[in-house]
Amino acid sequence: MYFDDYYLLLVVPTLILSLWAQIVVQSTFAKYSKIPNSRKITGHDTAVLLLKANQIDDVRIEEVSGSLTDHYDPSAKILRLSGTVFNNDSIAAVGIAAHETGHAIQHARSWGPLVLRTGLVPIANLGSSLGPWLAVAGIFFSLPILINIGIILFGAAVLFYLVTLPVEFNASSRAIAILRENNVLDESEIAGVKKALTAAAMTYVASALTALMSFLRLILLSRRRK
Repeated sequence: MYFDDYYLLLVVPTLILSLWAQIVVQSTFAKYSKIPNSRKITGHDTAVLLLKANQIDDVRIEEVSGSLTDHYDPSAKILRLSGTVFNNDSIAAVGIAAHETGHAIQHARSWGPLVLRTGLVPIANLGSSLGPWLAVAGIFFSLPILINIGIILFGAAVLFYLVTLPVEFNASSRAIAILRENNVLDESEIAGVKKALTAAAMTYVASALTALMSFLRLILLSRRRK
């Protein structure tokens, strides 16, 4: 990675914020992973219940390895829950399962921001891995076309990170709403879910800020070298 004053001023602070957000989310989930819910319902059972309540019968639920590796795959219509969530009856497990079910509901309803994010995945993956390197190489070798291609590619990745924010916030809002509607948790337990999901949301905000500041850095570097 090419280091410069813009990197130190713009990117490093957001990287520190990302690290702090990860620490907060890990500690918050660790806390609520130790507290069982009053109904003794597991993450898997929560997902089954909430999918059924929303008339979604074409989504599979699978257990995956790792911790906090839970996600919904819209291309395969699979809701994947980590081992610490799948068979766990903690408040955190129910909250995570409900959040991922929120994504499945978004998909079933063809919710615009999720459709956009899904469509951005291929170009965003290319842009995040290749874009910055092309831009920096173009700056070093004074090749404006390479700079522009790199910035455009990375811009697509930044757009992906920004679109992710409303997708994740909405999934969390849906999670809280459907947990209440289906009486899965009581209000004190839902308060714990809110804290856990808010902590998780901080990591997405930090990632988006890091991407945005990295993008701004590339633009400033390209202008400085002209």
